[in-house]
Amino acid sequence: MAETDSTLVALLQQRCPRCHRGPLFTHSAFNLTRFTQMPAECPVCGQTYEPEPGFYFGAMYISFAFSTGIMLVVGMLVYYLLGDPDTWVYVTAVAIASVLLTPLSLRYSRTLMLYFFGGTRYDPKYAARR
Repeated sequence: MAETDSTLVALLQQRCPRCHRGPLFTHSAFNLTRFTQMPAECPVCGQTYEPEPGFYFGAMYISFAFSTGIMLVVGMLVYYLLGDPDTWVYVTAVAIASVLLTPLSLRYSRTLMLYFFGGTRYDPKYAARR
């Protein structure tokens, strides 16, 4: 994978916070049985992806914020596009959107948790290792 100096691009691509090259997840987000699996460390620079036991419990709060945002956006879209339909339409639309976006919500909440609270910053000298 190509190296990037941009932390935002590396975060969006779900790459290691130290080298911006190693993947944070072992499988695609579309693999519904393994989309949560992360390697223990970066295959490029060796950075550990779990700084302490239970580190990703804090990602639940970020995921909650994502889910709340998804529900608000879907609710507003249903209201404006369908002209304030019955309550069951809102519930169905929000439930379907929440379930379909769960893999992305979980992965990006873990990525944000690692980038903001993992204590690691980009270091170009690690990008060339291995």
